Amino acid sequence: MSGGTPPPWLEGEDDPGLPKSSLSIWYHDLYTMGIDPSARFPRDRYHLLEDRIKGAQLPSPIEFREPRPASTDDLLRVHGPDYVDRFLGGRLSDREINRIGLKPWRSSFAQRTLLIMGGSISALEHVCQHGGISGNMAGGTHHSHADFGSGYCVFNDIGVCAKIALEREGVERVAVLDLDVHQGDGTAAILRDTPGALTVSVHCEANFPFRKVASDFDLPLPAGAGDSEYLDRVQEGLDIVSGFSPDVLLFQAGVDALASDALGKLEVSRLGMRLRNQMVLSHVVDQGLPCVIFMGGGYSDPIGHTVDAFLDLFTDAAIANGRMQRATGPEGRHREREAV
Repeated sequence: MSGGTPPPWLEGEDDPGLPKSSLSIWYHDLYTMGIDPSARFPRDRYHLLEDRIKGAQLPSPIEFREPRPASTDDLLRVHGPDYVDRFLGGRLSDREINRIGLKPWRSSFAQRTLLIMGGSISALEHVCQHGGISGNMAGGTHHSHADFGSGYCVFNDIGVCAKIALEREGVERVAVLDLDVHQGDGTAAILRDTPGALTVSVHCEANFPFRKVASDFDLPLPAGAGDSEYLDRVQEGLDIVSGFSPDVLLFQAGVDALASDALGKLEVSRLGMRLRNQMVLSHVVDQGLPCVIFMGGGYSDPIGHTVDAFLDLFTDAAIANGRMQRATGPEGRHREREAV
């Protein structure tokens, strides 16, 4: 990809006479506090990002919304009843807990999980009703399968959102573009053979999960790949999404492909990561395509590099959302289709 030139919607400043539409993102303090501070997972990235967003002078506004817990019925759209019941009842085996990896668990961990799932569902409902872009400041739990959790993922919010879009929101086609450095194995398994769903994963081949589940389209990268090769794969993924003509895009926007990431094995710069986001957001703006952003992975050491990259993501998403909302009006593309 020839890169470095910002897309048209990032050039210059907005007309001060035009109203600014806020980017809605869902967040709760339990996203951080629901994980024990001694866990290996970098829980501080959530509250650090919240502080950075609230303290920044952003070119377009971001509105924090508090999620409601997901219902059991929503979880059962993709997950087995025995697994759901045993997790919520605190009866998972040590082996199952070790596979998820968020140890030691606090008493609030189940509520945290339900809130994260609810934040993703609310973000989906928002774009189905209003169009534009919204996001969950967590989620992207793409390693969770129907009957077990894995890789820091308990339930699969992407799979649940895809099913809700198709079964409850009247969406005919939903695409998952997973740009986390780790392949979206759980999402691929859950949405396999689901009419109207497309899964695309750009990831490091020599990385977790070591037993991958075939997505509709997998676009692997070798360890050590940098900006140019990475962005070429992202463009391939966007071309596939474009050919599918989805009604909603579910964007797993993990930033663990950064060179500073402890778990990534790729060599993508902060600029490369921002260009990746802008490529996706430009496609969304050009197509008037409702889009949900799931935050996904980020394990840089120090964690500030992860927070920087996520701040870039939501800053640019807020600008893109404002442009989309002014172009399509308050009802958005999805409702316009219903009215035709």
